[in-house]
Order: sequence, then structure tokens, then C-alpha cells
Amino acid sequence: MFRQAAGEALAPVLEPPADGRVRITWIGHASFFLQFSGHSVMVDPNWANWHGPVKRQRRPGLCLSEVPEVDLVLVTHAHFDHLHKPSLKMIQAREGIVVPRGSGKLVKRLGFPAIHEMTVWDSLHFDQLEVIHTPSHHWGARFLHDIHRNYGGYIVRSGGKSVFHCGDSAYFNGFAEIGRRHQIDVALMPIGAYDAPSGRNVHMNPEEAVRAFADLGAKVLIPMHYATFLLGNEPHTEPLERLLSEADRLGISAQVLILEEGVGIEW
Repeated sequence: MFRQAAGEALAPVLEPPADGRVRITWIGHASFFLQFSGHSVMVDPNWANWHGPVKRQRRPGLCLSEVPEVDLVLVTHAHFDHLHKPSLKMIQAREGIVVPRGSGKLVKRLGFPAIHEMTVWDSLHFDQLEVIHTPSHHWGARFLHDIHRNYGGYIVRSGGKSVFHCGDSAYFNGFAEIGRRHQIDVALMPIGAYDAPSGRNVHMNPEEAVRAFADLGAKVLIPMHYATFLLGNEPHTEPLERLLSEADRLGISAQVLILEEGVGIEW
């Protein structure tokens, strides 16, 4: 396991990494800034202080006013904690925004030069940047009866490196299929909100996240979707504690990277 020591915290690095490397910066919740040597991507950007009655518990790892122009913005699904319109309005993306099929209208007036709607296993190519839309076990409704919107995750590739952003998902056998189809270096896996107030099985618990990571055959696991917004009934420290305990039990602690917001790691 790698964990950034408190005294080592650094300001976010905005310059691109060297060739053949990827830098991953956690903004918080499910929001990440992915930088390759020639491209950059923002996934599920969210700088909200509140989601309804739920207050943000940890500060974002990158100041919104300092976000550089990126190649693409990726949104995994239409839930308010992943598709946050005020945050999206502030981001400049040369190639536009990618959303699952059915969510294009939600981002139509946010100022992006292009909107790309994807279905599962679709791929997009921009120069040396590739994006693949992957399945998940969740749901994509923005509102109660809004059932036509798709959902999922993404694999982002460039310069010989690949990052998988799971989006929201319960555990399902689709992770093994993703791993069979595509090689993954770094997997960004949700570990919180598994004790959902609704009682629905739509989020993995930490042990299931480790199982999904094994199914993927990825090299590194970075947890997300915990501690920023307390969306489940579990104690706020429990997801990370259970993740580390399970990784230690299985002897894979060296493959787990615990990020601090704003501190990029390079692979």
C-alpha cells in the first residue's frame, strides 16, 4: 500500500507528465484529473459544497478557477453527484464532453463544443487518446421516472497507459469481461455508499471492490467515492478501513494506492 504522508502534500501539478506516464489526481468523490504526456481528461468533475442535505466533508483537491483546458470531459452517469452542471460549466474541453446515451440533452447548454453520446463498448479516438465506454451494474436516471439514460464507466488510454474509471456500480460479473477485453493499468474503484438508505444493491462494498479489481486484472487500485459526500449509512471511516483490511488479508496491499486530494501520482 502507498499512502501520501501528511508532510508530503504538494500543490497539483498542471504540467503534463513525461512520455509513457500517466498522472492521476483525485479531486474528491468520483472526480479525477487524468494527465498523459499529450492529452488530459477530467472525469465526473464535481466542486459542489452540498448535494441536497448532504454537505461536502473534504475540500476539492484542485481549485476550480485553476483547472486548465483539457481534451475531454467524461461523465459516467446522470446522477447529481456525477453530472454536476455548475462544475461542468466552468471547464473548457477542446474535444467536448462524453456522456452515456440519453444524457446528451442534459449537457447541451453547458458550452461544450461537441457532445459525444456513447453506448457500452463504444470507443472514441482523438489523436493518440482513446476512450472506451464500459458496463456497470447501476442505473442512470436523473429523476424518479427518468429511466432511458444509460450509465457505465470508461477506460482511457494514451501513450501506452490505461486508466479504468468504474463509475458507480454494484459487483457483477461484467468486471471479468472488461478485464478480458482490455488491459488496465490503474483501476479507480468506488468503495463507499454501500449501506444505501434506499436499500438498493447499487454500490460495491470494499471487499467487493477488491474482488472486482482482481476480476479486471488491473495492476493498481485507487479507491474513490468515499469520505467526500456521506451518501451511505456506514461510518465515514469504515470504507477505507475495510479496504485496507481486505487488501492485507489477500496480500495485495502493495497494489493499493490511497490518494490525498490534489496530490497526483504517476504510473
